[in-house]
Amino acid sequence: MENVSIFSYLSPQNLRTVLLKFSVHHSDKNSKARAGEFVTDHGVVQTPIFMPVGTQGTVKAVSQRILETEVNAEIVLSNTYHLYLRPGTKILEHAGGLHRFMSWNRPILTDSGGFQVYSLSELRKLKNDGVEFRSHLDGSAHFFSPQKVIEIQRSIGSDIIMPLDECTPYPCDYDYAKKSKELTSEWAVLNKEAFETTKPFYGHQQFLFGIIQGSVYKDLREDSARDLVKLDFDGYAIGGLAVGEPTETMYDLVDFTTDFIPFDKPRYLMGVGRPENILEAIARGVDMFDCVMPTRNARNAYLFTSQGIVSMRNAAYKDDFTSLDPDCSCYTCVNSSKAYLRHLFNAKEVLALELATIHNLTFYLNIVREARKRIIDGSFIEWKNNFSKIISVNIQTKEEK
Repeated sequence: MENVSIFSYLSPQNLRTVLLKFSVHHSDKNSKARAGEFVTDHGVVQTPIFMPVGTQGTVKAVSQRILETEVNAEIVLSNTYHLYLRPGTKILEHAGGLHRFMSWNRPILTDSGGFQVYSLSELRKLKNDGVEFRSHLDGSAHFFSPQKVIEIQRSIGSDIIMPLDECTPYPCDYDYAKKSKELTSEWAVLNKEAFETTKPFYGHQQFLFGIIQGSVYKDLREDSARDLVKLDFDGYAIGGLAVGEPTETMYDLVDFTTDFIPFDKPRYLMGVGRPENILEAIARGVDMFDCVMPTRNARNAYLFTSQGIVSMRNAAYKDDFTSLDPDCSCYTCVNSSKAYLRHLFNAKEVLALELATIHNLTFYLNIVREARKRIIDGSFIEWKNNFSKIISVNIQTKEEK
């Protein structure tokens, strides 16, 4: 495809009248942080928000009941690439969509699978109209076009759909980043046209976000944002960060990019990150986050607490019968001592993974909810600066020999 016009595939009769209802209730006076909410047919989501990652229709180590009753997750993220390969769209359609398939009645956002295809660099081939790739499961050949990705996500039935994009690696030279940005913009047109000219399968509204790319180059980030804003997506994601660039570079690019996203649209920073990264991005105007870190770290016995990061395999906790985090009232902290958690991990009991995951996810969600509260009462920046210093510290203790 060459020289695709941003509006060449869209006509007035195709445009939807139902847009995502997003409102900003409070803005911080000392930063770009905002407290808002958006409304889906599966519920209202208050922002800032963290989305637990349920790649294959499950958040690893916890059930949907636990997510709802103990963690109180307002929205989860699943992945188009993985669900397309397994169980497949026919199964999902027969089940009545992902919500029914996984027994989850709250909102779901699905990533397009672009990042997963990007990670298969030796198994994929980019083309103007999409990307060829081979399954990581069995090596079978597949093709994702912008239209195909929308079609798959109609079958999934997620509340928020992400378009096909290309995530550039780091480091990445300017010429490659420019071509990649242009490809993502061209695909955005096709994603939007496919979305506008098809209907949801299961009777609830679906909404489409755009993904801003451009690697570490500000002019490309600005161009990408301007291209996508012309298409009037329901929200905008900042992609292609947290892929190896310095943290301060990421912060600078987030701060720069949010200036080009309309104030009345949700802003989503994809795949970030550590708790302090989230707080810094909130200060720079971001509303939505996802990351595998809290669940992955939990399964490896690394837990986030209000005093810092701890490893539950440390010998120092062998006879420590205090709560993991006295400032946390999650199920794990109320019912399990450090000694018990350490015992479970050392005994390789499955319960260790569940209890650790409950805590880490609750910790992340407590952070964004406290940030919201602080934005509203005007104390966000002072709290963020102090709290970030504490929670980013790794608590070093004697290791088990």
